Amino acid sequence: MVAELVDLHAALENDQVVPYFQPLVALRTGKLTGFEVLARWDDPAGGPRLPSNFVTLAEQNGLIGALTRQVFGKAFAAAAAVPAPLSLSVNISPVQMHYLSLPGQIRALADEAGFPLDRLILEITESAFFNNVEQAKTIAAELKAMGCRLALDDFGTGYSNLSHLLALSFDELKVDRSFVGAMTDSRNSRKVVAAIVGLATSLGLVTVAEGVETEEQADMLLCLGCELGQGWLYGKPVGQEQLAGMVSEAAWVSPFVLTSPGDGWAVSSLEALPTQRLAQLQAIYDGAPVGLCFLDRDLRYVSLNKKLAEMNGTTVSAHLGRRVQEMVPEMYAMFEPHLLQALQGLAIEGFEVIRPAKVAGEQGVVTLVSYQPAWDEADEVIGISVSVVDITQHKRTEAALLVSEDHRQQMEEQTKQVPWVMDAEGNSLQVSSHWVQEAGVHKGKPRNLGWLEALHGDDLAPTLRTMKEALRTGKPIDIQYRVCVDDVWRWMRSRGTARLGAGGEILRWYGTVEDVGEERLMGPTAATN
Repeated sequence: MVAELVDLHAALENDQVVPYFQPLVALRTGKLTGFEVLARWDDPAGGPRLPSNFVTLAEQNGLIGALTRQVFGKAFAAAAAVPAPLSLSVNISPVQMHYLSLPGQIRALADEAGFPLDRLILEITESAFFNNVEQAKTIAAELKAMGCRLALDDFGTGYSNLSHLLALSFDELKVDRSFVGAMTDSRNSRKVVAAIVGLATSLGLVTVAEGVETEEQADMLLCLGCELGQGWLYGKPVGQEQLAGMVSEAAWVSPFVLTSPGDGWAVSSLEALPTQRLAQLQAIYDGAPVGLCFLDRDLRYVSLNKKLAEMNGTTVSAHLGRRVQEMVPEMYAMFEPHLLQALQGLAIEGFEVIRPAKVAGEQGVVTLVSYQPAWDEADEVIGISVSVVDITQHKRTEAALLVSEDHRQQMEEQTKQVPWVMDAEGNSLQVSSHWVQEAGVHKGKPRNLGWLEALHGDDLAPTLRTMKEALRTGKPIDIQYRVCVDDVWRWMRSRGTARLGAGGEILRWYGTVEDVGEERLMGPTAATN
């Protein structure tokens, strides 16, 4: 220990303690927002030494002030390569929070290097408050008055007193690397991170995750609403000589404006949302014209809107915490297979369910039900999002249309006359499907005079002459021609009348065609009356 202390004294005297810079990035975009400044002992004999090897020694032996001055002074000087609005984030030793002279020292070092204090973030651990909260509050208030921003470091790993978080007006909350590193394997760690992020967001604090090493961790953190990250995924700490190159190569943004409207950012986990966002979501939920709810893995109602509560014939509060089987026992047998499939990760899109009428004599309500599995950050199904749409009126309209179409078809079958409509140029606009079937005409042929192809060769030319004459003069049409039906040439009689406009121009032709048998009627063939 004595030898190490002697070495540290020598290192400080020889100016061997230097700052290293680790990138801080916006998780949403991967863009650079600044750097955390980390102290390194550049030992010529043993190479760079990490802070764990000498910071505690400096704190215990009255050297922390000298160490801080070297790190801050060199970091501010190097910041000439760090353009605005990129920030510098520097740790403050808990011991230093007992020195009322600390704010003045930081101001003097920043002024000497020309570094603006509104781009400085000072990281303070909770242990700084343990012995003298009031003095720590006084120092923190002065640092804030100078323009510095404050970050609470290692939250959740030490004393974790919420009064400290509120008392010192922090701007950032840092998620400790121990939680971040365990997120992908431990659901409890994810819950802890979600709780920290949710608390910070509800208090208006920026959240910074330490020790981000994998894309999976970054994706989880973003999903939970964390805004900034640092770790080997984005870059290892670099010395001053590499700082300018890192800045020039990276796209960067302000660390203080991360979620501006319209930037496409969205948080997908309700666990990390603040009260304000939950209120907004609840307003959307309640205003939806369809029934909505969320079920947990035990098929209990976690939330639902008024529309669905009304469909189930009771209140929202009566549902919460109760199982689907309890609330709709008469229909549960229909729901259960689909619910179990959804819990296995299968989305169920729109199956019809007839809900019994609430009043005797009334018709039941027809609904379209969909189940969407909800996944957590580790791709585990944590529940089911349910939507229920009332399609009763649609089904009634659909049934009425089917009855109407059936009635029309019956009318056609009971009469030999089939209606048709033709425009002023002779293009068929409408012809019954009954005519298509009877005449053996291809489905697309009745329109645009294509029906003439079905005529007997001897009748085609006279029919065409008669049609042209009628279209030119507007005289009523009464023509006969043969078409082949079931391999037999049968005579058809087509009659129609023009509907004229105010100036005498032809607007439409309306008429009928009928099967008159194998022998044609007496009278002119393919001629107008």
